[in-house]
Amino acid sequence: MVDALYTFARYVYDCGDYSRAATNLGLYRALVPSTDKNIMSCLWGKLASEILMQRWDDAYDDLNQLKEAIETSSSRSPLDLLHQRTWFIHWSLFVYFNHPKGRDDLVQLFLGSTTSTANQTNAYLNTLQTASPHLLRYLAAAVIINPRKKNERTLKELVKVIQQESYAFRDPITEFLECLYVHFDFDGAQQKLRDCTAVLNNDFFLIGCTDEFMENARLLIFETFCRIHHCITIDMLAEKLNMGTEEAERWIVNLIRNASLDAKIDSQKGIVVMGSQALSPYQIIIEKTKNLFNRTQLLTQNSEKKRDTNANWSNHQTQQPQA
Repeated sequence: MVDALYTFARYVYDCGDYSRAATNLGLYRALVPSTDKNIMSCLWGKLASEILMQRWDDAYDDLNQLKEAIETSSSRSPLDLLHQRTWFIHWSLFVYFNHPKGRDDLVQLFLGSTTSTANQTNAYLNTLQTASPHLLRYLAAAVIINPRKKNERTLKELVKVIQQESYAFRDPITEFLECLYVHFDFDGAQQKLRDCTAVLNNDFFLIGCTDEFMENARLLIFETFCRIHHCITIDMLAEKLNMGTEEAERWIVNLIRNASLDAKIDSQKGIVVMGSQALSPYQIIIEKTKNLFNRTQLLTQNSEKKRDTNANWSNHQTQQPQA
């Protein structure tokens, strides 16, 4: 009887009746154990049905259930897990860029340190680096757009990943961050930001985020520029931000007021004076310790990858038929 329910759900899905498919797949999921032979197919089908109907709250719940099922399965080979995670991060874009919590979760999936386990977080970042470096565009866009996740540590981690994968994938969004945080090339960053407009307007997932992206990207330029210079003319900032002088002054006033930046504007002289932002010795030690930990973790991961690759190659050679 339960198998017939699954068969019927697949039939109505193939017929394009996604509402009935979602209902029946939900019932099937509730009736069978997590070890059922069709459970993964059921979860993928339920998620697909909700995405196609654009029911983002239900799709968000289904996505989290699918992620849990992938991570708690103990019978899957490493290659199968890689395939499942690869499909997951691709399908997740439909949900993450349409659900209110989505972009937070996208950043957390790859760069967060407070998800269920650190290994799980690294697993999805490793999947992106191994099989899907082109998805760096969406991770970079989510970090830039999200003010809550746009902190120094997250940006450092993102830029490090972008540098590691620059041989495999580059586009104006990732190059914008490289210009800004690696080369401190503000003219180059401004040019890449102009190039980002065409990318955003022609990307299925990012087209609705263009204005938000540009606003927050300008904020990144401003913050980085202000860290380097103590006294800045408004005309210079307007040029770097690709804005008119009056528009730039209003924008900076609102930014200082809302972001609680230690800065003052002298409208008569047309300058912005930044306050001192020196780190305490305690903060310096903490930052250096974090960097050492991250480098050690990266070396460990690379060693494990190399060891697994050598082991797989040895097994492959052993299994070759003798001539």
